[in-house]
Amino acid sequence: MDWSLFGCARKGHVTYEPDEPGLRDRLAAESAGGTTWRCLRCGDFVPPGEEHGKGPAADAPLVARGKALRSALILRVFAVERFLRFLVFGGAAYGIWRFQQDRAGIQHTFNDALPAIRDLYRDLGFNVNNSKLIGLIQHAFTLNSRTITYLAIGLACYAVIELVEGIGLWQGKRWGEYFAVVATSVFIPYEIYDLTVKITWLRAAAFAVNLLLVGYLVWTRRLFGVRGGGKAYEARLREESVIEVEQAALAEQAAQAAQATQAAQAAQTAQATQAAQAAPGAARISAPD
Repeated sequence: MDWSLFGCARKGHVTYEPDEPGLRDRLAAESAGGTTWRCLRCGDFVPPGEEHGKGPAADAPLVARGKALRSALILRVFAVERFLRFLVFGGAAYGIWRFQQDRAGIQHTFNDALPAIRDLYRDLGFNVNNSKLIGLIQHAFTLNSRTITYLAIGLACYAVIELVEGIGLWQGKRWGEYFAVVATSVFIPYEIYDLTVKITWLRAAAFAVNLLLVGYLVWTRRLFGVRGGGKAYEARLREESVIEVEQAALAEQAAQAAQATQAAQAAQTAQATQAAQAAPGAARISAPD
């Protein structure tokens, strides 16, 4: 799959007109409708009429291409998972806050509905006394207001952390990647402890996703100095950019032209030397005794 073309299909093309004449000629082509420019992401020529940037080549936008673009899309998958966590924990925090505001009314409603719940459990062949959910709700009514407040605040803070992670990963920002690694790593020891107490598919899945996210970010985005760090990551992006590739091609052409000029000059010098060496010998042969 051509990830660059996929990115242009989603976001549109990115074109740029460099001030350098030689580079400008390599990125532009004349057509019946006017000048067309190569897209910095997919490398194809874009139909005339679309807006494009202009200025020195050094100021051209650094556009993710190929594997870098695929990596950005993978991060967005993780971002969606973070957004879902934000909704779950944010909803839980709001529910607990509402519970504190109207605990008496909620408890009265629950007690009125409990007989119907018992009958439903009995019809399904379950004993309501063994239900952990019912036990958790009944235990919540015994908690004091301060404990409930702290619980709501804790869940709200965790939801905000997940939201910030999701925004940073979705935008592909460097700070978001560091924030996601640090915030996720803080909870990994607790998740390991949680798995030692009891293994469930939900706990195992959450732990696997968090571990995969941390490893993926550190390795592919070269965080904390891994594989050369941020400078190496940015250099890799520049190596793959269309402008950098064309600049390298121009430099290679200039080097080849210089080598050809030097070779021609060397050949001319050699021919002149040979001619100079042959001239005195010819004069001695033609001279009379």
